[in-house]
Amino acid sequence: MLEKVQYKGDNLKEFFSKSTVFKHLTDEQLDYLPLDQDPDRYKRGAIVYEEGSRISGFFVVCKGVIKIYKTGFDGKDQIIRFAKPGDVMGFRSTITGELACTTTKSIEDSEIVYISGEMVKSLVMSNGDFAMDLLQIACNELGEANDYITDIAQKTVRERLAEVLIQLKMTFNLDAANYLQISLTREELASIVGTATESVIRLLSEFKQDKLIELQGRRIRILNEAKLIKISNMHY
Repeated sequence: MLEKVQYKGDNLKEFFSKSTVFKHLTDEQLDYLPLDQDPDRYKRGAIVYEEGSRISGFFVVCKGVIKIYKTGFDGKDQIIRFAKPGDVMGFRSTITGELACTTTKSIEDSEIVYISGEMVKSLVMSNGDFAMDLLQIACNELGEANDYITDIAQKTVRERLAEVLIQLKMTFNLDAANYLQISLTREELASIVGTATESVIRLLSEFKQDKLIELQGRRIRILNEAKLIKISNMHY
């Protein structure tokens, strides 16, 4: 599993100053953040906020993994991305004042710190590096959205699944035995790929037969990363 972030007292401030978008804040600015409080705790499966709700601040993941997804007209979920320790959620709605455009759910026990929108906007106005980091996050997410639209239009499901496995490896890394350090259901994988669960199950079995991966329940071991990259038609 993911390496857990441990912190107590001043260590939470140290975590914010090194591992989050708040890393460019001065010590004085960091002192205004509510880092003397315990983070909010969310059990696996708990909703942090829902699509269409009014949110007025940032949610900073300190521990655990959160899946961020939209629900289609047919009731099916489309996973947009995952938030891991150091990532922020809800910044778009905080800056624009729009309703939340996604739902966020904990896929393992998580701890999250909430930063009010007023504080975020004040920091944007007073710290150019902080504002630039937020802009970079927004640009990265826009780029990922554009890539996804292109993939859906031009790539086969086999290519997209191979790409998702490589992206999960790049995001969460592998453990000592080369297993992905994130455990997802077949339904969640299908939601990321944008296909039916049955298709993902069939393709995972084919990848296993081709000795590209090894399966142990939900856990996936990468055996041939170079071949998966070739199948995915990724360029990086």
